[in-house]
Amino acid sequence: MAPANIIGIVEGINFTGEYPMQIMRTPDDRFEGLDGYPFKPNYTNVKAADGSDIRIHHIDEGEGPLLICMHGQPTWSYLWRKMVAPLTQAGFRVVAPDLVGFGRSDKPARQDDYTYVNHVDWMGQWLAANDFTDATLVCQDWGGLIGLRMLTAAPDRFSRIVVANTGLPDNTLVKPETSAALAQMAPNVPLVSAAELGAKMGSGAPDAFLHWIKFASESPEFTASSIFSPKTAPEVLKGYEAPFPDESYFAGARKFPSLVPLMPHHSDDRVDNDKAWEVLGAWDKPVLTAFSDRDPVTKGGEVAFQKRIPGAKGVAHVTITDGGHFLQEDKPEEFAAAIITFVQAHSA
Repeated sequence: MAPANIIGIVEGINFTGEYPMQIMRTPDDRFEGLDGYPFKPNYTNVKAADGSDIRIHHIDEGEGPLLICMHGQPTWSYLWRKMVAPLTQAGFRVVAPDLVGFGRSDKPARQDDYTYVNHVDWMGQWLAANDFTDATLVCQDWGGLIGLRMLTAAPDRFSRIVVANTGLPDNTLVKPETSAALAQMAPNVPLVSAAELGAKMGSGAPDAFLHWIKFASESPEFTASSIFSPKTAPEVLKGYEAPFPDESYFAGARKFPSLVPLMPHHSDDRVDNDKAWEVLGAWDKPVLTAFSDRDPVTKGGEVAFQKRIPGAKGVAHVTITDGGHFLQEDKPEEFAAAIITFVQAHSA
């Protein structure tokens, strides 16, 4: 019988936490000397459903109005590094967590440990444990799917929302017939190369995201940097690869795309998002959309937020020109300026 607590090195992997959940922790030396990322780590322990401790990391820089900046797949708080200086110099406090499975946060070893519900629960615990209040949520990619659920579960902790290149799929946005059609297409989607995936995602074809799900879950080419431009500097790619010493750390990164609630078996997640949209549908605090113009993944996604959230009315929404999906990497100064202008214009 396995011991109640697994602590130590097993086959070269650092496991901590209570049995049966095996939780991996990236060695600290992987984060030393990363380009543009000198920030002090901060840690918060939350509980998994089985009682295991999970450690969540965040950076906390500057003083002033609080911005909670949430990343997506397969990045981590490193994605926000270029924006920390302009935001803190403008008088803001920047808190950027690493989602569980990413960055310096702990990484459950099994893909089955990663569910949409678990991610929302873990980050909700993190938010409450740190007692963050009067915050502006700034969210991109999965940072929106999780962050907006975190916000709608505790709306009194937030004063504003900035949504960028993200979405919150519910039964309004994903109709049953759409979900059924995607489920029918999925088994026939081939595994493509990284180069082919880029072309597929840029095409805007109905099955494009299914190729991304397939690639992330199965491709030996999948890495944290495989989705960035080949022109990306090696030192930057090193930063994105730092949390993942080898394949065994990739469970969360490989699982994330398949958690987007698009398929019929995601119906419960879409119902949960329906409830979140009910809260957003009554949200009259300020909301800014700041989507980029060259993101094939979320193109047009700003429309739902602008139409469905009362707080988005009358706000000078922004389109970040010449920005791709990771606008924090492509256009950090423009994105930071949009946030600064928005918060200053909508301060109590």
